Amino acid sequence: MYTVYVLYSEPHNQIYIGYTSNLIQRIWNHNFGSTESHTKKFRPWKVIYTDFLQTKSEALIREKQLKSFQGRKFIREVQIPLMNEIGFL
Repeated sequence: MYTVYVLYSEPHNQIYIGYTSNLIQRIWNHNFGSTESHTKKFRPWKVIYTDFLQTKSEALIREKQLKSFQGRKFIREVQIPLMNEIGFL
């Protein structure tokens, strides 16, 4: 099982889209990992969207969709306002 996820850094208004087979470990690495990475400078991150898929190839396709213009538009215009509306952000 693979998870495609979207992270949001509210203080920096940044989104990050990725996929993993171990979501908890991956989120921990984004927020607390010691290695230098793109996500380190935008901490803290919150998970605002997930999709669970059976295969790595399905996850890669979904990740690519979310990274497209339309996918990022969905995140900015639908998902982030929804998270604000329910009090998550």
